Amino acid sequence: MVSVEFLGPINKEAIKLDVKNLKELKEELKKDESLNEWLKSCAVAVNDKIVNSLDVELKDGDKVVLLPPVCGG
Repeated sequence: MVSVEFLGPINKEAIKLDVKNLKELKEELKKDESLNEWLKSCAVAVNDKIVNSLDVELKDGDKVVLLPPVCGG
């Protein structure tokens, strides 16, 4: 199982899913309509490292975090 955390204004509880890669994870998360906009704009970290590819393989115990964009001054 992979744990998925949603930071900041996404305002969702962490979940655990049985997925093999980020592409599969994205398909699972798209089932929740409230996440669709966030999936387009969030950065993704796997085990605290930002990743840029949906081809990243996931293994049991990995932690995925969705990081929404932030604005500041």
